[in-house]
Amino acid sequence: MKILLAVDGSTGSDAATQQILSRPWPEGSEVKIISVAELLTTVTPENFWVPANYYLKLEQSLQEQARTAIERAEARFKEANSPLKVSTEIINGVAKDVIVEEAERWGADMIVLGSHGYRGLKKLWYGSVSQAVAAHAHCSVEIVRTHTAEQGVAA
Repeated sequence: MKILLAVDGSTGSDAATQQILSRPWPEGSEVKIISVAELLTTVTPENFWVPANYYLKLEQSLQEQARTAIERAEARFKEANSPLKVSTEIINGVAKDVIVEEAERWGADMIVLGSHGYRGLKKLWYGSVSQAVAAHAHCSVEIVRTHTAEQGVAA
């Protein structure tokens, strides 16, 4: 069984990691942990001044966030002495597209990812990576939801 775990360092990612760790998997199963460094570009007027290294620093910051998210998930597999074979990769691009494309390229049997649980205007503004992945993936998708007081749901 090949499981693609998409992480972003959120509590939803932690919950998705725990879901995988909490199950028995067939012998020889493997998990590939990916994190997407998504550089959102904005259109600015020609006379708008942006420091020369702004986008470079932004990209470096996104790469570091992705690396931290992967290391955190990978450490949980090591701490649990998981028998799963674990590999990792940071991929640049649009998260919802990258996750679906990587699952297909790698031959994943299942994608597991967390949901931020955005509702209303936040969902409209940020979109839903998990919904887009579920709608377009060519394999099974498990969306792990977390409930926090911050979302207005009892913890």
